[in-house]
Amino acid sequence: MDTMTLHRSAADGDTALPRATARQAGPTAPSRIQRLWRGNEGDPSWARPALLGLLFATALFYFYDLTANGYANSFYSAAVQAGSKSWEAFFYGSSDAGNSITVDKPPASLWIMALSVRVFGLNSFAILMPEVLMGVGTVGVVYATVRRHFGAAAGLIGGLVMALTPVAVLMFRFNNPDALLVLLMALGAWATLKSIDKGSPKWFAIVGVLIGLGFLTKALQVLLVVPAFGLAYLLFANTTLRRRIVGALLGTAAMVLSAGWWVTIVELVPASMRPYIGGSQDNSFLSVTFGYNGLGRISGDETGSVGGGNGWGTPGLARMFSSSIGGQISWLIPSAFILLAVGLFLRGRAPRTDSRRAAYVVWGGWLLATMLTFSLMAGIFHEYYTVALAPAIAAVVGMGAGEAWEHRARPIGSITLAAATAAAAAWSFVLLTRTDWQNWLRITVLVLGLASALLLLVVTQLQRRFVPVVIAGALVAALAGPAAYSIQTVGTGHTGSIVTAGPSTGRGGFGGGVPGGGPGGGGTPPGMTQGGTGAAANGGAGTTQGGLGTTPGTGTGTTGAPQGGVGGLLDASTPTTEVVSALSANASSYRWVAAAIGSQNAAGLQLGTGLPVMAIGGFNGSDPSPTLAQFQAYVAAGDIHYFAASGGQGGGRGGAMGGSGNASEISTWVAANFTSVTIGSSTFYDLTQPLSATTATGTTTQTT
Repeated sequence: MDTMTLHRSAADGDTALPRATARQAGPTAPSRIQRLWRGNEGDPSWARPALLGLLFATALFYFYDLTANGYANSFYSAAVQAGSKSWEAFFYGSSDAGNSITVDKPPASLWIMALSVRVFGLNSFAILMPEVLMGVGTVGVVYATVRRHFGAAAGLIGGLVMALTPVAVLMFRFNNPDALLVLLMALGAWATLKSIDKGSPKWFAIVGVLIGLGFLTKALQVLLVVPAFGLAYLLFANTTLRRRIVGALLGTAAMVLSAGWWVTIVELVPASMRPYIGGSQDNSFLSVTFGYNGLGRISGDETGSVGGGNGWGTPGLARMFSSSIGGQISWLIPSAFILLAVGLFLRGRAPRTDSRRAAYVVWGGWLLATMLTFSLMAGIFHEYYTVALAPAIAAVVGMGAGEAWEHRARPIGSITLAAATAAAAAWSFVLLTRTDWQNWLRITVLVLGLASALLLLVVTQLQRRFVPVVIAGALVAALAGPAAYSIQTVGTGHTGSIVTAGPSTGRGGFGGGVPGGGPGGGGTPPGMTQGGTGAAANGGAGTTQGGLGTTPGTGTGTTGAPQGGVGGLLDASTPTTEVVSALSANASSYRWVAAAIGSQNAAGLQLGTGLPVMAIGGFNGSDPSPTLAQFQAYVAAGDIHYFAASGGQGGGRGGAMGGSGNASEISTWVAANFTSVTIGSSTFYDLTQPLSATTATGTTTQTT
């Protein structure tokens, strides 16, 4: 009878089941590993192994040859380096550890990368690894959110589409803020649907926190998903109208607080006690948020920008399908619209709290609002921005395909599946035709897609063993094009401020490579070898910069060359060993070992030396930081050692969209008052060696 003894906990007095009774109650509870493998209750046995396989394959794919991207966007990598050395630079998102100026975005994405660099040291892998993990996480979030109401198969389709979207593959291997932004927005969609199911104001407050963190990642862009999230909660949450209103207010308050604490600190700290806010003309984060990075992106009126309007592609409803953008994101947009429309129709008579209809509104609203904004905005626009559409497209395709399959015995289901497959194949054929690349693929995709579409019309009449073949054919036809673009993307290094996924479509201008450096291009800084010459692969020709002591390559656009912008304005370059040695000498005596016009010019020197370099004028060289008087004070105090001569196109870009001309004034003053020195084959000014009155027009040559 000993086995029937009741055991009492001395701590809390709870009574446990008799041991014999516990053994009779059923099998022991599964371990954590078993639960991980078995997955959610009700899922088929293959679901969890398939998910784990998808996540593992995504990680392998994204990590492959990751360091081929080098420092990726050196503008952000320099800020990461600064944040790994200075907690002040970490907090503000400064471009340098001397805290002269910040990047022109909030710092949340920099925080994660800087922490990684503090642990693993300054290198390409440490900077880009967090982005890969964010990509794998986003695939998992899309799967989990779709699976919740549409089943494991729909979730896997959504996750697979997400993983193979070319622009997503690009940006989850890159160090722009977009990777973290997309993950936070996907988590916001997941939390929104959970709050709707539970009717929980607390869960909707979590949505607000995620949106607030998204604001600290890329400012106002995150707000594009807010209308869909808020509308879905107010209309469909499983609770009373009063609690829905309370939840919406809680979510709004949480959003404001989770973003506003940092903004409040930055705005209240005296300007003399913090770095200048990059991208602004008045040293205000609110100004850069609502102007240069906010409404200015919509209207094209961006003071201090390098151009706008048609320079970034013609606004219009067809923009997402254009030659420069279509291959990045649009592969499954036609299919997504078909599946979204039919899905909403099928849920039309469902109860108010129908979870599937809510999911269509959340993801579909995200897709429509973001796509319309990107299509019509007249300001700065780059192809990689479209990564913000990827989770919405993936989720809608997964949900719509799953629901249509459930109705395959009815004409609406079979016709929807066939139409979505045919649309994906036909549009893939068009996109693949735009490139002189893998010509066999477009024919294969079209034939396979149309054949699969025809068979889907009669799928219920096929023998059971043929059904998986038809499904596989439809998936291959829909995903072969983006998968091929993604493979090409992973196999090619990408650096600079403007990068694109996939092969060249022969376009030029700001849509891809930038001929001649674009408006106000800064040229290659002294002591640099040209980086990112593969810009020509995107339609831009390399140029020979003048007056810099270097002759960059012409960028023939050969396969495998790093893609990105030209050095100076849009990409940094690598300093020579002579320059690194000279700038590193006695570096502890200076707050900045050098100053250079434009953030990319400064970033190249900073990443090469690991030492602070002042970026005069911020990213474009057009911010009024520092003023000539401030720079003169720094020089008088002995804070700066060298000034990088900006031959050719350098010297400041004050005329760009009404920006400051401070950089040009500083450059003129330095040239008139300090000794120029040649380091290797490049020209700097030694700010510790003023010219005498009798040698004001002379130069001294120093060879190292």
